[in-house]
Amino acid sequence: MKKVAIIGGGNLGASIAEGLIKSNFIKAKDITVTRRNIKPLDYLAKQGVNVTSDNSKAITDNEVIIVAVKPYNVKDVLDNLKKEFNPKKHIVISVVTGVSLSELITILDHGVTIFRAMPNTAIAIQESVTCLCHNGASKKQVDYVIELFNQLGITISIDEKLMDAATVLGACGIAYALRFIRAATQGGIEIGFDAKTASLIAAQTVKGAAELLLKGNRHPEEEIDKVTTPKGCTIAGLNEMEHQGFSSSLIKGICTSFEKIGK
Repeated sequence: MKKVAIIGGGNLGASIAEGLIKSNFIKAKDITVTRRNIKPLDYLAKQGVNVTSDNSKAITDNEVIIVAVKPYNVKDVLDNLKKEFNPKKHIVISVVTGVSLSELITILDHGVTIFRAMPNTAIAIQESVTCLCHNGASKKQVDYVIELFNQLGITISIDEKLMDAATVLGACGIAYALRFIRAATQGGIEIGFDAKTASLIAAQTVKGAAELLLKGNRHPEEEIDKVTTPKGCTIAGLNEMEHQGFSSSLIKGICTSFEKIGK
């Protein structure tokens, strides 16, 4: 089994480590996470993860290198480390938003296999959707990387030109879904529930709605039709939401995020 180093132990990098540990796909002792200030990673160290500020050693000691630094840091970080990468040994997986395969190839500059992956923070509980593309990796390498991310949710291979769109729909989408749950919770409080109960009902309802689509392979409208009876309270509520711009505002928000990521 390959050993994994995560360069950049921020929210996403640490979440990937947590998900890998929970999945039992790899032992904690075979995971290394790096961060300049390692104190916030103490909870991973207590689980057996190798926590260090030494990026060079992390690359030398591991085969799969997940790059999870901030977009504005990626060139400086990798420029200083590119001599450590061995095309015969390493697979590089970038989860850095907005940095293309061609940019990564230019930085690393010597034929190492590179993947781009876009998971979301639900990766920490093995419920991510991860979109994936690569620069001519072998079938064995592709199968391994898909298997790795399948431990952490579901994996979808896409064309790189859709990676920014995947970032918005899948990664930013977590925040959109949470904002819906927050709004539903506030509505629940207004109609009589305490905050904790309203939040639980709203969250579980969204989870159930998603599972209906995922397990039944159905279109959302099919499931909506099942609960919209003539002259009923559901269709009245849905129509009022649409009058207030519910669907159009969500679509506009997604498109605005997409425009922003391209700048």
